[in-house]
Amino acid sequence: MVYTCTMSLGSVLLGVLAAGPAHGYDLKRAHDGRFPAARPLAYGQVYATLARLERDGLVEQVETRQHAGPERTVYALTASGRDELRRWLAETEQPGPYAADELVRKTITALHTGADSVDFLRRQRAVHLEAMRALTRERAAAAEPGTRIALDHTLAHLDADLRWLEETRERIAQDGTTR
Repeated sequence: MVYTCTMSLGSVLLGVLAAGPAHGYDLKRAHDGRFPAARPLAYGQVYATLARLERDGLVEQVETRQHAGPERTVYALTASGRDELRRWLAETEQPGPYAADELVRKTITALHTGADSVDFLRRQRAVHLEAMRALTRERAAAAEPGTRIALDHTLAHLDADLRWLEETRERIAQDGTTR
């Protein structure tokens, strides 16, 4: 199961560049390695974000390399980029708007349209359990602490979703309706 990252991609790329200059391909690989449960970045997304960061003075092109493959532009943080990264890391995050989560939307829509919401919840539970099994195996094999931390966060959210799925199924069964 793949989850969409809601964090600022630009800020995350600044964080990757804090380790030193890199080109877009390396930035994509670093992102995808750090956030294994997130949807992998598209290269176009990385380069569009780098263009915005460069336009805003947060990164700069430091060299262009060409080996056997295509030409690759290497980017580095500017002083403003380091300041922006520090500012972003100092900010706390508001809890997510979970009531707007797609799972909640679908369940409520099933109730209002007369669809078999109990069956939907049962099938969704199976999908969540399989995702948890796969992520648990991935976490056990992960050597990098940051990867394990990211997977722990995703697993905790899946666990909370499972509790919600079960409580919702029970509530619907108590009401005696699938609507």
